[in-house]
Amino acid sequence: MKPEQPTLSLVNVSKAYGSQKAIRDINLHVNPGEFVVLLGPSGAGKSTIFKCISQLVRPDSGEVWLDSQQINHLRGNALRLQRRRIGLIFQQFNLVSRLSALQNVLLGRLGHMQTWKANLGLFSPADRQLGLRSLDRVGMLDKAYQRADTLSGGQQQRVAIARVMAQESNLILADEPVASLDPVTSRQVLSQLKDVAAESNMAILCSLHQTDLALEFADRIIAVSNGVVTLNKYVRDVQENELESVYTSKH
Repeated sequence: MKPEQPTLSLVNVSKAYGSQKAIRDINLHVNPGEFVVLLGPSGAGKSTIFKCISQLVRPDSGEVWLDSQQINHLRGNALRLQRRRIGLIFQQFNLVSRLSALQNVLLGRLGHMQTWKANLGLFSPADRQLGLRSLDRVGMLDKAYQRADTLSGGQQQRVAIARVMAQESNLILADEPVASLDPVTSRQVLSQLKDVAAESNMAILCSLHQTDLALEFADRIIAVSNGVVTLNKYVRDVQENELESVYTSKH
């Protein structure tokens, strides 16, 4: 059987800011339905990797692929079409506080709409049904019409997950999605993300600081230190001392 093509591939990706090399020759991939955790201390290069994937910054060298499309040389509408395939989840939730949970989820449909309809918020009945189904899948259907700023942190993060599901992304980039949540809620949110990956066949790359959560939820762990990949293993093959060295070793 032909192996499944990765949803995301980075090939020898490097990026410098002035004389400071943020990442060097990064090679990684994430397969459909796979939950991959990116570990590393602050300043290791995780954020730059995420920015290169989403094309918020352009790599100095190397290639960024979504499925069979190299995206790091795209511009204009071609780039916009590829970006809508990438769902973003942040630690700050990034919801519009005055809007309801459903209205926030529907914002995930903007990239699929004509500009004038998006500006007027003219969502189709099919979009609204998709939004409600997405909220239902993360256990938030009963909060659909509640203002986002009245929800707890964990509830807001689940709304953010529903938003990227409504976006119908191929890839989810979750940048420290549980950094501001308590341990119990963190596990609930990560469990929800892992379920989304499995059920929707989405590829998920999630950056974390907590090695215990990485071991509990990841299919595979990629560690970055000083801008280079130092570990790339399935969880079953990871030794405890390898994770300890992620935060102590010098490269």
